[in-house]
Amino acid sequence: MKKTTIHDIARELDVTFSTVARALNDHPAISAATKAAVLETAKRLNYQQNKLASSLRSGRTNVIGIIVPSLDTSFFSSVVHGLEKVMNENGYSMLLYQTGESLSQEQKGIETFLQSRVDGIISSVSGEVEIKEFYEQISKRQVPLLFFDRAINELPVPSVTINDYRAGFLATEHLIGQGYKNIAHLTSDQNLTIFKERFRGYRDALQRYNLPVDEKMIFKGKLSLEFGKESVQQMLDKQMNFDAVFAAEDYTAMGALQLLLEKGYKVPEEIGIMGFANEAFGAFVTPSLSTVDQQTIRMGEETAHLFLKLIGSKDYYGTTPERIVLDPILLPRRSSQPD
Repeated sequence: MKKTTIHDIARELDVTFSTVARALNDHPAISAATKAAVLETAKRLNYQQNKLASSLRSGRTNVIGIIVPSLDTSFFSSVVHGLEKVMNENGYSMLLYQTGESLSQEQKGIETFLQSRVDGIISSVSGEVEIKEFYEQISKRQVPLLFFDRAINELPVPSVTINDYRAGFLATEHLIGQGYKNIAHLTSDQNLTIFKERFRGYRDALQRYNLPVDEKMIFKGKLSLEFGKESVQQMLDKQMNFDAVFAAEDYTAMGALQLLLEKGYKVPEEIGIMGFANEAFGAFVTPSLSTVDQQTIRMGEETAHLFLKLIGSKDYYGTTPERIVLDPILLPRRSSQPD
């Protein structure tokens, strides 16, 4: 069966080839009525646009590269869901790359995107190194770049993040308000701003309520179920006086909760537990896990809307980068609320 071409659509509508081509590419010089007629005829004739040829003519691919550390957690998958929904509605397709927190994989992903001539890159950076010169090179090449959740604040790049400082403060303040006074903090050993800010919020909340900040009660490691268990086991082995745990991530909090229950401790009556990220499992475990919600769907949608707004401007990097900071939402559940 012969493949339908732009010339076939033009003959059907008795218009020029260029009119059809511009209508298919949503050119502002073409009227809405003509665009509608072209699209209806293209659909009726089963026309399939040659995207490669179209991108070569327009200089755009309508493809965006998305970089995430991992989709194993519901946080990143939920953000990507919100992001993808808005971008698809606006005619963009997604290329998704997981770094696994590896710098080399992150560089490989960026190189792949640039070779694919994506219209822009949206990234949540890995935690392997402090300074990422290759991200700086993206902006120097005038390829639109936007950060979400994990940003490199030193670069003049727009971003959508959550107020991690306030989140850490609210989580710790909640535990204090429930009567806990010796609160341990389990955080990441990655040199990322998000974890530094959550720790800063924890520290300032303790100081605000005249409680000591004990370095022995602060544990750094690879956030995971095992890290949560190991940290709590260390405190028990050393007979440390703690009555609550604030973990910078839900899986770590879950590990702490599991070990305490295995050892016969009552949660929250003897020890309170607070997580972070509102992973899906938290509401269904017993006791249900208190946490902080990061507005994941909204973060994805805000990221997409900001990107679309900026990519529509003539000079993406010509103004002070816009940085949207969302408010965290405290979700107290059973694990931190004694009767």
